[in-house]
Amino acid sequence: MEIKCKKLGHFDETLGLPQYETPGAAGADIKACLGLGEKMVIAPGERVLVPTGLSFEIEQGYEMQIRPRSGLSLKTSLLVVNSPGTIDADYRGELKILLGNFGKDNEVIEHGQRIAQAIIAPVVQASFEEVQELGKSERGSGGFGSTGK
Repeated sequence: MEIKCKKLGHFDETLGLPQYETPGAAGADIKACLGLGEKMVIAPGERVLVPTGLSFEIEQGYEMQIRPRSGLSLKTSLLVVNSPGTIDADYRGELKILLGNFGKDNEVIEHGQRIAQAIIAPVVQASFEEVQELGKSERGSGGFGSTGK
């Protein structure tokens, strides 16, 4: 599958397009495009949109899911806040990554740093039907840990 990528006016050509770092990788790494030598400081409790300088044309019937990179989540207090974020097939604006600092210290994102990963996944659109009763199941309405540890 081919995803069309548009480099926006502020895109740094040295960053390259998203890419899979290993042959078995499910996610293509996404980099921060802040400007050469620029950094973004994210204060504790703060959420920010990190620009990538890219927009995409995704084939109808697919979505781009934005997920955290495990290394960034392990080594910092940064998380992709709306994970997985969905980039719909009809969205043509800049991809910006919503990061939140859940720690007690400032975190720094540098220009060109790999901050998230993109997964391409099929989408099924359902039709929704109103009913008065739902079919019974073994679980029923139990949720939030009701099935045990």
